[in-house]
Amino acid sequence: MTPDPSQNVQGGTLMPCSLDPVTGFFRNGACDTCAEDHGSHTVCAVMTAEFLAFSKYVGNDLTTPRPEFGFAGLKPGDSWCLCASRFLQAHEEGCAPSVNLAATHERALEIVPMSVLEEHRLRELR
Repeated sequence: MTPDPSQNVQGGTLMPCSLDPVTGFFRNGACDTCAEDHGSHTVCAVMTAEFLAFSKYVGNDLTTPRPEFGFAGLKPGDSWCLCASRFLQAHEEGCAPSVNLAATHERALEIVPMSVLEEHRLRELR
C-alpha cells in the first residue's frame, strides 16, 4: 500500500498537514491517499469547536482520546486530514472548517468541488 503521487488541489506538491497530532491515512502527517483509503482522507482542515461537535453528533467522535490507537483526541486549532465526504457534509450543514489547500490532496476533488474548497480556504492572519 503506497500513496498516490502527492499533488495538492492547486496542482503543486502536497504539503504536510500536521505532525502534531500526526494525521493522514498513512499517519505520515500528510493527506496522502491510495486505493485502500475508502474514506478519502484527503482534506487538510483546521478543527473548530463547531465542526468537532458536528462530527461527534454524526457519529465520528474526534475529541475523545483513544490511547489504544495512539490517538490523543483533537481540539480546536488542530489540523487533521478529514474524509472528503464528511467535509462536504459539514459544508452542506454550514459548519465546515477552514481548509489548507496546499495540504489537501488532489483526489479530494473527486468528492468536493474546488469552489467549495476555495470557499473555506484557510486565510492567514496578518
